[in-house]
Amino acid sequence: MKYSISQSVKIVDMSDEIMAEVLFDHGDFELSALAVGSSVITNELGLRQFDVVYDRREGKKQRIRIVDIEIDLITQPATTRVYLEPRTLIIGQHDVGEV
Repeated sequence: MKYSISQSVKIVDMSDEIMAEVLFDHGDFELSALAVGSSVITNELGLRQFDVVYDRREGKKQRIRIVDIEIDLITQPATTRVYLEPRTLIIGQHDVGEV
């Protein structure tokens, strides 16, 4: 089954003031059945200025729980979107530079 995997990311400053909220798209994957509560392993997320990107430096992996699975029956063919646990990134702490 084809899944589109997304994650809500809140970008805050050092004072915990929200600067932006984005829905990061991890991509489309052909996977066996997934369930809420399962985990996926992917690269950690980081910031390049205000853009959310993968932190591909060595050892930067994270395990994230699936919190919701949405099946859109209105579109043809039906689409299945998987939502991962939301993440908060702090400007200045989660910058990955030009890796």
